[in-house]
Amino acid sequence: MIKRTLVFSNPAYLSTKNWQLVVSYPDGEKEAQTVPIEDIGIVVLEHAQITLTNGLLTRLIRNKAAVITCDEQHLPVSLLQPLTGHTEQAERYRYQLDASAPLKKNLWQQAVMAKITNQALHLEERGKSAKKLFRWAARVKTADGENHESLAAAYYWQHIYDIADFNRHRYGMPPNSLLNYGYAVLRALTARALIGTGLLPGVGIFHRNKYSAYCLADDIMEPYRIYVDALVGDLILEMGNDGMLSPPIKLRLLQIPTLDVKLSGKKGPLMNALSRTTNSLYECFSGVRRKLRYPKYE
Repeated sequence: MIKRTLVFSNPAYLSTKNWQLVVSYPDGEKEAQTVPIEDIGIVVLEHAQITLTNGLLTRLIRNKAAVITCDEQHLPVSLLQPLTGHTEQAERYRYQLDASAPLKKNLWQQAVMAKITNQALHLEERGKSAKKLFRWAARVKTADGENHESLAAAYYWQHIYDIADFNRHRYGMPPNSLLNYGYAVLRALTARALIGTGLLPGVGIFHRNKYSAYCLADDIMEPYRIYVDALVGDLILEMGNDGMLSPPIKLRLLQIPTLDVKLSGKKGPLMNALSRTTNSLYECFSGVRRKLRYPKYE
């Protein structure tokens, strides 16, 4: 079942009763609403005047829901996730932490190859030349020692949106703000899937930022970024490129969990595909398989 994404952009009091999330509004301006907690996958808190009870937070986390808080610019700044997500968690931690350096280098090679291939397919879909990207994807070596990911990214971002002088940068020109928001949602989904698989999202196979609790999420989400890029491209064509995260645009970006992706020949929601990818990662750590399952963009 596809879990729901709830966004709260106005003052509200959030509590729980009978395993329901109860939304109450200041001064009783609207009638209280309820949502079954088991149906919730992500909760996004955008307004400073939102109050939550600890009982609600506990039940959301026990249900493996991701709780995202936003800053004054409505950009995600934190992610609350459960400490335990799988009955075999200790054993799975051990396999992950004992993974050899050659294995992790090979897993990163697979991630980069899948990412560049998806970028090439996206370029082709938009009528752009992608020969260089296909060539670079085929030449990625273990650990991407020749940094083909960076070469591909530079070419890809210069051509994908038909925007003069556009470069991908967190604080750069539009539509970077839309990409930031979409990637934050994708990162939360990836961390949720990793924890549900019983893995540590902070112990990466390539990313090693000591200040990040989601290095492994940053690794695994790489080939999935293309779905955010494609959605942002569609939004630019439909609504222009002023860089404003308007409510209609945020609503579209929050539909990322339900986007159709093709993995192992079968189409399904992105949220479900991520769980299949993270489970294949565990199987690689445990020696059951050698290849990660990643979607192919189409």
